[in-house]
Amino acid sequence: MKFQAMFELLFGKNSPKQMIPKVTLLATFAILIFFVTSLSRPLFGNSSLSEKSNQAQQPSSAFDDLNQSTSLPSAEIKKCDIFSGEWVPNPDAPYYSNTTCWAIHEYQNCMKYGRPDSEFMKWRWKPNGCELPIFNPFQFLEIVRGKSMAFVGDSVARNQMQSMICLLSRAEWPVDVSYTPDEHFKRWKYPSYNFTIAIFTVPYLVKAKEADPNGPTKTGLFSLYLDEVDERWITQIEDFNYVILNGGHWFMRPMIFYEKQKLVGCHFCQIQNLTDLTMYYGYRHAFRTAFRAINNLKNYKGITFLRTFAPSHFENGLWNQGGNCVRTKPFKSSEAQMEGISLEYYMIQLEEFKIAQREAKKKGKKFRLLDMTQAMWLRPDGHPSRYGHWPQENVTLYNDCVHWCLPGPIDTWSDFLLEMLKMEGVRSAEERRAQLEVN
Repeated sequence: MKFQAMFELLFGKNSPKQMIPKVTLLATFAILIFFVTSLSRPLFGNSSLSEKSNQAQQPSSAFDDLNQSTSLPSAEIKKCDIFSGEWVPNPDAPYYSNTTCWAIHEYQNCMKYGRPDSEFMKWRWKPNGCELPIFNPFQFLEIVRGKSMAFVGDSVARNQMQSMICLLSRAEWPVDVSYTPDEHFKRWKYPSYNFTIAIFTVPYLVKAKEADPNGPTKTGLFSLYLDEVDERWITQIEDFNYVILNGGHWFMRPMIFYEKQKLVGCHFCQIQNLTDLTMYYGYRHAFRTAFRAINNLKNYKGITFLRTFAPSHFENGLWNQGGNCVRTKPFKSSEAQMEGISLEYYMIQLEEFKIAQREAKKKGKKFRLLDMTQAMWLRPDGHPSRYGHWPQENVTLYNDCVHWCLPGPIDTWSDFLLEMLKMEGVRSAEERRAQLEVN
């Protein structure tokens, strides 16, 4: 029972709806004991849940030694800024391939479409002063057992979720439990762990409508209601344990801004007598509204992660003017200083996050920063570029220097997320211990 007390202290108890009979509970803890003593074998054997997963074969490099990840953060990493560091070689990567994971979106399936180099997959993040363990799928699924996680934002959020599905495939494939066939709002469940992940594709976070499918740049003109949160996600997340929020690239498109149902300005709308408030105005107010909406949810008890802006890397032209991303290695931190739009977006996010976090603390809510901007600023080599379709295909697509190849650098986001969840467990344990001492 000591192990039961320790696990509950670290990661809490499930809700009454998720309670299971005592016999099953004892069996579960027996499995957990086995899990702690040896992570070298899958807990549930081959849990293939689809015809595709039955056909998939794991790459030989995938987690040959899962013992490298400890169950809790070391004292070293608890004192370390894991988001400050460098990319270093990782010959063991990748931990899945485009032939073993069916979840890869076609436009990010770089190896399928002929990308000639593979070194971009063989790097890991090394924080200054400590080590960041490689993502352990079994450990992750134990921590999130009986819980749920929502990815809210643009297509890069989908990119992150698909990366996680591929990484978790070493342990189990999920089943589709979506309420709708709409690919923008999907839910997947890991039955053996009762863990659900969901994607809410809402690139502006606030209520938005397409005012003109062309607009001044032929990419559409969108009306944003900056003080009205998008109901398609905010009404769905109250029961989620973790919400990962993001947004960015869509705010570079032409936009018209409304507040209190009144037209207040725009960004590059080229409408006469309408003030250009810039994209930054819309970006700041959208995040402010989203954060306020979360803080105003009465029954939401989850943890909100802001996944900070992931920069694009167009060189020698804009995205629609021949810009491309052809580098094959990461930058060192001394070689590339953050600047321009990426820096502005990042600073706006930090400012609005800090305001929201202070308000959340007053209401007993938790906000955490998944600070990926600096690490991804150093990865110009990780984008699909033209390797998201066959060269002979008759399609009108620009070089993609926004999304990330799978496998690729975005897989590291799960390294960070798992470490943050482990630190969250330690933080919760310390809070419970302090409360017990007071009582």
